[in-house]
Amino acid sequence: MTVSIPPRPRSAAERLRWELSDGFTIGRRYLTHWVAEPGRIVASLVFPGMMVLLFGYVFGSAMVVPGGGDYREFLMPGLFVMTMAMGIATTVTAVTADAARGITDRFRSLPMARSAVVTGRCLADMVNSVLDLVVLIACGLLVGWRWHGNLADAAAAVGLLLLLRFALVWVGIYLGLILPSPESVAVVLAPVYPLTMISNTFVSPQQLPEWLGAIAAWNPLSSTVSAARQLFGNPGSAGDTSWIAEHATLMAVVWPLALVVVFVPLAIRRYRGLSG
Repeated sequence: MTVSIPPRPRSAAERLRWELSDGFTIGRRYLTHWVAEPGRIVASLVFPGMMVLLFGYVFGSAMVVPGGGDYREFLMPGLFVMTMAMGIATTVTAVTADAARGITDRFRSLPMARSAVVTGRCLADMVNSVLDLVVLIACGLLVGWRWHGNLADAAAAVGLLLLLRFALVWVGIYLGLILPSPESVAVVLAPVYPLTMISNTFVSPQQLPEWLGAIAAWNPLSSTVSAARQLFGNPGSAGDTSWIAEHATLMAVVWPLALVVVFVPLAIRRYRGLSG
């Protein structure tokens, strides 16, 4: 008589290693496909440079920085944040396209950790975001942008930028999992660009009409922009004594963490619901 012996239950540490290993494998798969598409690589390298030239030189000559200072130094932290925010489009599009092509269903049939697909997507998008940020920083240095604080402050600014992107990755994963088709992505992403514009990315809220300036000041993206300017030692914070401006670094942590707390469980639960 044959006796079936059930597998030994995994400990919490073993489950974590299993989930991380599977997530890394899926993330590597996404990155391999990304590397195999040279057009996407070129676009990711060229687009940041075009933004620097367009906003720094074409529009920059007409801009005045509150408290004085070079407009390109004022602008670059805003462009860093804008790039991190616009990356949500890549996440939503990729997740929705995988579902439409049946790739998500194939992953669901494999003996892997249920969280691997979403954590793998997060890993791949964060790697892409680091590359985008490196290219944009290099472009900024070429046009005269510099950070004026110490290396620790600059590293903290980069950390806040990546924290924002990390939070938006999970928002994008969740949206990608609930959208019915790739065609619906444009409708959901339509508010993203105005959100980056109604902020302190290109002008100080002090230079806007009072009602619009209040909206721009409390835009979560503005907190990361202000914090990055302060940590990089760039101009733009002079004269703004509002509570949100004086606590920009704190809010640059609070806003993204709030998104993480909400959307990480939602994304994982949504994917597990698909697997049910």
